[in-house]
Amino acid sequence: MRNPLQQPAPHGSYAGPDPELRQRYARAGHELLGAAGDTAGLPDGPVPGLRSLVQESWQRSARSHANPDNPEAPLAMDREELEEYRRQHPLAAIMPIIHKLLILPSHDSGMLVAVGDEVGRLLWVEGNPVLQRRAESMMFVPGADWSEATVGTSAPGTALALGRGIQIAGAEHYKRSVHPWSCTAVPFHDPDSGALLGVVDITGTENAVAPHTLSLVEATVAAAQAHLRVERLQREAARLTTPAGRQTSPAAGGSAATAAGRGTGNAGGTLYRNGLQLLGRDQAVLTLDGRTVTLSARHSEILALLSSHPEGLSAERLTALLYPGDGSTTTLRAEMVRLRKVLQQLNPAAVPESRPYRLPVDLVPDTGQVLGCLQRGAHRIALELYRGAVLPGSEAPGVVELRGRVATLLREAVLTDGSADALLKYAALPEARDDVEVRSAALRLLPARSPRRAAVVTELERLEAELSA
Repeated sequence: MRNPLQQPAPHGSYAGPDPELRQRYARAGHELLGAAGDTAGLPDGPVPGLRSLVQESWQRSARSHANPDNPEAPLAMDREELEEYRRQHPLAAIMPIIHKLLILPSHDSGMLVAVGDEVGRLLWVEGNPVLQRRAESMMFVPGADWSEATVGTSAPGTALALGRGIQIAGAEHYKRSVHPWSCTAVPFHDPDSGALLGVVDITGTENAVAPHTLSLVEATVAAAQAHLRVERLQREAARLTTPAGRQTSPAAGGSAATAAGRGTGNAGGTLYRNGLQLLGRDQAVLTLDGRTVTLSARHSEILALLSSHPEGLSAERLTALLYPGDGSTTTLRAEMVRLRKVLQQLNPAAVPESRPYRLPVDLVPDTGQVLGCLQRGAHRIALELYRGAVLPGSEAPGVVELRGRVATLLREAVLTDGSADALLKYAALPEARDDVEVRSAALRLLPARSPRRAAVVTELERLEAELSA
């Protein structure tokens, strides 16, 4: 019978036989990094004693030009922007749960609890007051950017890059000013759509990477996801039972705790992230305030263009991006009338403005999520989000350009930074059916005895035969 005390550590966990030895290896690895994060000194193979997920994160950090010698994270939002942004963010609704399960205990345990958005910007940092003051020296504060592409390896940023819970201890951090700290972080996904909404993190000393901490944060995230789903159901029930013409306060449609908890509730905010699914489908799926509708092909194109240009588009410019050849603004205006009627039924506040045409609500297209992941070096998540070409049947010039840009940047990222698994996943996409370069790159990375090599060789032989026919 296997000894329960010797179970293998979960993937991403710091648990191991000798934490101090791991720290010595990590410090030695930092000596190989050199000034400003130059990875030229790192060996081609594994760094002795350094976890592979840490070494891979260091390499991504260096490619993103994160500087390990810069002691502070940059501030991404000022106080006023931060207050408005987090008031409207869906994660505001889970803060009472985070407060009860993590923040209150952290005051006595000597920990900090941080909640960030899907691109790594910290929205809330609470917990032990002494540690909060210490953490300010490295700008581990609300509004700071702790994405992997900006500060390098850290639990919040790297958990978002990998899409799973991880622990980062001491010298495993890319930024040397963070070496006195350790942290555990778990991504937070929308309980209904599965979209990435943010990350929950515990930061402190060595206790922050204790074996049970990762399970604690994962359980808290699961409880918060269940809470968010209940809040949505209660708010929808209140909406359906409220007589026409009456308004119900957000707290009345859900738990009273939503608006409580040291100002961290989301009264007046939204429980949803409005989204637009464009990838791998000819007709987009629009989600507004939790209500979903499949759009016509033309309306899909219009919202794809408007969501990609939040600053707005003139009638002439939108016409040029929408219609191949010579388009007419008169035709566009008639189409906009029909689109406004559709959006009016979902949410009157979402009806596009004119002069210029602009969406008055935040709408996150899945193309924007993929491009955002690629920008911060999270190509694995980008590949998971990518469901195929952008509106593949569309011939609208603006959509054709967007389709090409997303596809090209994803392919380049996978070829440059991808593992064999990522390359093979990409090769399974319809647009990569005849991609010799991707399959050749995967073949070079696959171990000599991998059973998957035979299938790749067969595919390459097929492509060679087709090209020579």
